[in-house]
Amino acid sequence: MHPDEAERGAMSYDVIVVGGGHAGIEAAIAAARLGSRVAMALPNPDRIGLMPCNPAIGGPGKSQLVYEIHALGGVMGALADATAIHSRTLNASKGPAVQSLRVQNERDGYATAARERVLSTSGVSMLRGEVASLTVDRGRVSGVTMADGREVPARAVVLCTGTFLAGVVWYGKKKRDAGRQGEAPARHLSSSLRETGHTLARFKTGTPPRIQSSSVDFTVLDEVPADSPASSFTGTPGPRATEMPTWLTRTTPETHALIEANLEASAMYGGAIDGQGPRYCPSIEDKVVKFRDKDRHLLFVEPDGIQTSEVYLQGFSSSMPPILQDDMIRTLPGFERAVVQRYAYAVEYDALDPTQLEVTLMSKRLPGLFSAGQINGTSGYEEAAAQGLVAGVNAARWAEGLEGVTVRRDQGYLGVLLDDLVRWGIDEPYRMLTSRNEYRLLHRQDNADARLVDVGHAWGLVDGERRDAVRASQARIEAEVARLERSRIGLDAASKVLRRPEGRYEDVVAAIGSAESPLTAREARQVEILVRYEAYIERSRKHLEARDAYERMSLKGVTYDAVPSLSNEGREMLERGQPSTLGAAQRLRGVRDSDITALLVHLKRRGGVSRETSLAE
Repeated sequence: MHPDEAERGAMSYDVIVVGGGHAGIEAAIAAARLGSRVAMALPNPDRIGLMPCNPAIGGPGKSQLVYEIHALGGVMGALADATAIHSRTLNASKGPAVQSLRVQNERDGYATAARERVLSTSGVSMLRGEVASLTVDRGRVSGVTMADGREVPARAVVLCTGTFLAGVVWYGKKKRDAGRQGEAPARHLSSSLRETGHTLARFKTGTPPRIQSSSVDFTVLDEVPADSPASSFTGTPGPRATEMPTWLTRTTPETHALIEANLEASAMYGGAIDGQGPRYCPSIEDKVVKFRDKDRHLLFVEPDGIQTSEVYLQGFSSSMPPILQDDMIRTLPGFERAVVQRYAYAVEYDALDPTQLEVTLMSKRLPGLFSAGQINGTSGYEEAAAQGLVAGVNAARWAEGLEGVTVRRDQGYLGVLLDDLVRWGIDEPYRMLTSRNEYRLLHRQDNADARLVDVGHAWGLVDGERRDAVRASQARIEAEVARLERSRIGLDAASKVLRRPEGRYEDVVAAIGSAESPLTAREARQVEILVRYEAYIERSRKHLEARDAYERMSLKGVTYDAVPSLSNEGREMLERGQPSTLGAAQRLRGVRDSDITALLVHLKRRGGVSRETSLAE
C-alpha cells in the first residue's frame, strides 16, 4: 500500500483512467496487469467499447498498429478477431509493405466483449460519474474531482476522453452539447486543463448515417466477399470471420447537384463549425466541393452485425440537416427507398496540443498526467488503442516510481505515431497512413511479433511462453530462408526460383522437399516475403542503420546562425525545437533534407563526425 493511502481514505487508486473507449480499455487493462489499482471513470460502464463510427478494425496503416498492439500485449486484436464477421486483406495485389488486414465487427458484440474484458481484469474498478477537474499537489497530479464534488486520489491519471471535451454535436445548423449522439459532454475538464497550463485546440469529426437494412436493394450493389480462409490479428480467426459480405455503391451526379445546391445548410460549409476536420476522412460535402472534376465517389455499405437491422454507409459522413440527408441518400443506387435509422452528424471537441507531451504520453506541464486517443488530436480506434496501451503502461510505471518506456520510431508504426505527435504536433486530426512510415517495408504487419514481443515481455505484458514461441517461430523462418539459399532447383538456387514473378513457396517446397520443422501458413508467407524482397529489405535496413547513426550525433552547442546553407524555415524550426540530435532534427517539420546535409557538413568540420559515419547513408 502506498504510504499516503491511509490518509487518502478507502477510495484511492494508483491510476485513474478517464473514459472507456478504445484508448481507455487498453490503458486500464495494461495498468492493472502491471499491478496497479485502477479506476475507470465514466458515467455509464455500459458504454465501454462502443464503436460510434465504423464497426471495423484495421485498414492501411491501422492494421499495422493493431498487430503491434497485440505483439506488445494489448487486447484490441483479440477483441476484433473474436467478434469478426468479415475479414479481408486490402492492397493484396501490392507489396507486403502496404498489405493491410481489415476486420468488420459485430458492433454490439465488440462492445460486450470489451466490457467483459475490462470488468474481468483483476485490479480494475468502475468509478461512476463525470470527472470535472484534476487535483494537483506539489506540482504533480494527485487525483481527480468528480462533478458531484467527490475527490478521488490517485498517483497517475490517464485522460482518454475521445470527443467529449466540451463536445458539441451538429445536425445542419442545429446543435446541442454532446460528446456523441445521445451522450452528455465533459463540461468542465477543459477548464481544468487550461488552469494547469495546457493549450487546447478545437477539432471536428463526423460519422455517416445508418440505414435500415430492409430498405436497401442489395441486388444492385457490388458485393465484396470476405477472404477465405480468413486472416486474423492474433493467428486465430473468429468463428464468423467469413460470414458476411460488404457491398459497394456510388454517389451520382444527382447526389452532387443536391449537395452543391444546399451547401449553406451544412454546419461546416455554412460557417457554424470552427473546428478543423480530418483531411483524410472528409465529409461527403468536402468530397463534392474539393473534387468537382469527379461525378461519382465510391461508398462502402457495411453491416453493423449479423442480426442488426442497420448498415453503415462508409464515406458518406455529413453535417447536413436530416431532411436533406434523406434526399441525398435516396439518390444512391440501391438506396432509392432508404429509411435512415440514425442520421449523420458532426461533432466538435477540444483536444490537447500533443507537443505538450513526452514521448511516454505524460504531460510536460503536469507530471503524473497522461493522455491518449482523440484528446491528443488523433482520429481512429486503432490510433487511440495504441496510445492507450503506452499511456497505461507508463501511468503504472509512474505510480511505482519507475522510468517511462516507449516504442521508438525505428521499431514500428506505434513509434512513428508517438514521434509525429510529440515532435511535430498537429493542425488537423491525425490519421495513421502507411506513407507516414519511411521504413514500412521493415515494419510490416506480418512481422510485428518478431519486432515487438520482446518489448512487450520487458514491459511485463507478454509472458515468457508467448515470447519463446515467437522466438522459435523466427528461428524456423530464418532456417528455412537459409535452406532455400543452399538448395537448388536445376541450375538455380531455390531462393532465386522463388523470386521469379510466378514463384510460389509451395511449388519450391514440392521440388526440394519440406522443411525439417514444418512451417505454418503465416511462417511460409514470411519466408516468401523475406526471399522475394531481400534486396529492398536490405536497402531499408541500411538506411535505418544510417538513421540510427544520426540519433547518436549530438547537436549540443551548435549555433544555427553559424551553419551555412540552412534554409530560413529550417533554421527557425531548429531554433524553436532545439533537437538534441541530428536524428531528432531530421524529424522536425519544416527541416529539409538539404538542412540535414548542411548540419552534417558542419558537424564534420568541427570534428563531431567521422568520415565513415558521414558516409553511412
